[in-house]
Amino acid sequence: MRRLRQAAKVDDNQAQIVKALRCIPGCTVQIIGQPYDLLVGFRGLWHLLEVKDPTKPISDQCLTPPQIDTLAKIRGAAPVFVVKSTDEALAAIGAKEWGR
Repeated sequence: MRRLRQAAKVDDNQAQIVKALRCIPGCTVQIIGQPYDLLVGFRGLWHLLEVKDPTKPISDQCLTPPQIDTLAKIRGAAPVFVVKSTDEALAAIGAKEWGR
């Protein structure tokens, strides 16, 4: 019997972060959902971003076991940044000059 994949939960702040990133000239944002939320291309580099909602309990702001497992298996991949705000996302990809 095939098991249907459950859709990833989207944090409330993800849309705002995606919108801000897409306003940056030369920035490409792909919402991938699993194992991490966003794949962001900027200045010739790819960045993996995991969006967490700072209004949720601390236990919900950590990487999940599957995310940690994936990170352990990937060799030579871009670092994964856990971001909770637009400013953190901009800093993670090296675009702080577009911050507020």
